[in-house]
Amino acid sequence: MLTRISRLLVGSLFIVSGLIKANDPIGFSYKLNDYFAPGVFDMPWLDSMALELAVIACVAEIVLGIAILFGARMKLAAWSLLGLMVFFTFLTGYTAVANWLFDNNESALTQTIEGIFGFVIRDDYSYMKDCGCFGDAIKLDPWESFLKDVVLMVFTIIIFMKRKTIQAATDLKTDMINLGIALVLIAAFSLGVVGWPFPIWFSFISFALLMGIKVSMKSDSKDWIMAGAATVITTWFCIHCINHLPIKDFRPYKIGNNIAELKECPPDAPADVYLDKWFYEVDGVVGEYTTEQAPWNIEGAEFVVRETELIFKGCEPPIHDFILEDIDGMDWTDDILGEEYMLLVVSYNLTTADNDVQKELNALYEAANDDGGPYMYGLCSNVFTEVDVFRHEHQIMYDYLVADGTMLKTIIRANPGVVLLNHGTVLGKWHFNDLPDYETIKQDYLK
Repeated sequence: MLTRISRLLVGSLFIVSGLIKANDPIGFSYKLNDYFAPGVFDMPWLDSMALELAVIACVAEIVLGIAILFGARMKLAAWSLLGLMVFFTFLTGYTAVANWLFDNNESALTQTIEGIFGFVIRDDYSYMKDCGCFGDAIKLDPWESFLKDVVLMVFTIIIFMKRKTIQAATDLKTDMINLGIALVLIAAFSLGVVGWPFPIWFSFISFALLMGIKVSMKSDSKDWIMAGAATVITTWFCIHCINHLPIKDFRPYKIGNNIAELKECPPDAPADVYLDKWFYEVDGVVGEYTTEQAPWNIEGAEFVVRETELIFKGCEPPIHDFILEDIDGMDWTDDILGEEYMLLVVSYNLTTADNDVQKELNALYEAANDDGGPYMYGLCSNVFTEVDVFRHEHQIMYDYLVADGTMLKTIIRANPGVVLLNHGTVLGKWHFNDLPDYETIKQDYLK
């Protein structure tokens, strides 16, 4: 019974977790790039393969979840599951410990580690705020992510220890019961935690297709055929989301959100709390004092230094880095967000942007301009010398503003992508593969 419970829990959670990342493989690849960066794992040679590795990890997670539920090829599946969980647990554990060391840089443990290895953590190393386990759908702090993986590891070890006794069901009833319970768990994870019903439908259709293969085929290789079918379906989903946009947008720039409003915290939101430490010399001895002790009132005390420590992190707006500037450094953010309608061509890096769509973007700008429609700006993170070269090469008619590259990657998972704003509210978002013409935008969005 414990083995069966472990299979149902791990298999269901792997499917949901894998689909969340498969919905946004480009975002997952950005997280991998962060881990490959100098000061973290220092593996920049993997940067160019980050997207492919992201797709492989997503597909492996979903296919393994399905294999565990069906009990198919359990020796291979159990070893693969254990390897994947060791990898995930290492990442979340590394992230949690690194966060603690950076946040407690003056602790005895941090200083001991620095002394043993001969480096200063804050100066020589970088760290990740989160591991991206559930993408932007669920924000877990590093220790919550690590604890989640530790619990999953316990269930994984149970499955691994029983791998030789777990067999695929030989009767339809057992499979239907297992898959039915799995669908309930997937629904609980998807609706209760993520608020996204898609994993339920994906799992239902996949289970039905795989059960059809299992029941209709008598070949000894049907397990491999089922695994191949699951791999094809999952890979297709990843590629679809790469070549278009995620079917579910969990980021703060999703359609319907107002950027200006999300740049501010609510009036009743908690603010940052700081502790001031005052160092005064009294009778030749430097002592540490709090503000309440008012050391400046001590007779003969001489000020040495003041240190401020953040003891409570208050509200941080969901959008805190949306700043748009021109070549002269002038801030155009409020002007852009204040326009009734505004088209933004978002390219986080012009040197890697798709070139074939540039003529269509020029045509969109011309049509909107001739009709007196919304003005159009390009957004990028390049220096203006690169912008000038790019505009000249592709005869770009609209102006560019510069912004933070990470922020631009967050706005839209395309390079370039087009965003339509209405007084700062996101009305529409399009991948360059799905760029509409101006008449379509006018008819559907401009009222």
